[in-house]
Amino acid sequence: MKERMILVFGANGQQGSATARHLLAKGWQVRAFVRRPEAATQLQRAGAEIVQGDLNDRASVVRAMQGIYGVFSVLPHNEQESEQGKNIAEAALEAGVRHFVYTSISNAEELFQNNVNTPKWEIEQHIWKLGLPATILRPAGFMDSMAHPLYGVVQGTLAIPLKPHTPYPMIAVSDIGMFATLAFEEPDQYLGKTLELAGDAPTPLQIVAAISQATGHEVTFTQLSLETIRQQSSELARAYELIEAGGFKGDSAALRQLHPDLMDFPTWLQKEGAEQLQAILA
Repeated sequence: MKERMILVFGANGQQGSATARHLLAKGWQVRAFVRRPEAATQLQRAGAEIVQGDLNDRASVVRAMQGIYGVFSVLPHNEQESEQGKNIAEAALEAGVRHFVYTSISNAEELFQNNVNTPKWEIEQHIWKLGLPATILRPAGFMDSMAHPLYGVVQGTLAIPLKPHTPYPMIAVSDIGMFATLAFEEPDQYLGKTLELAGDAPTPLQIVAAISQATGHEVTFTQLSLETIRQQSSELARAYELIEAGGFKGDSAALRQLHPDLMDFPTWLQKEGAEQLQAILA
């Protein structure tokens, strides 16, 4: 099976590149769909085939599907997201793709039921309506976002709209890529399934304590107003409301049965995060 080719969308992004790396390490062939090939040199050196395309150009998506066994689909949040996601799924169906893995958002169904218009839920429903042989992954918040200049620790402060002792479900991006790879490796176990993904659920106070210890720089927590987030994104605000209400449905213990090396937050800091955060905090 491993000589078969997986088409990876978003290969220059966090989830796509993580998935491509894990697939290559497992012996799969990877075709990386990118808008800017010059940004994919590391994947090319690792053995990936690089194809240039545009998600708004259906013809380029169809061309990239030729000779493909499986597809990993992840999309940036934008006004065209729903159309792009549906086009990818339809092209995969037409090409006879054997396994379609799509990464959505945690609690996608609950967001929809609470009148939050999330394109990812629309894409999920379209995938099942088409009858694609698929696996859907719904990752929680990214541990890696703690080192992001917009979403993580800024000037020594973590500011998010959660109470200090509210568990915050999180997953390392690398582990999302591993679950996508496991889905392709073990189709009988993953086809037709939707998985809520989280490797840990530390509270904001536990997060800043762990970062402080791992980096040697004191980091503090500030609780943001939910209305501040709502002005930016109603979808993100509602997601935080569900987290605050304890509505996340993931089961990290069950996920570790599938992926024993699933990282908790301290492990992510030790393996990846501390170095990134030290550069920000220095």
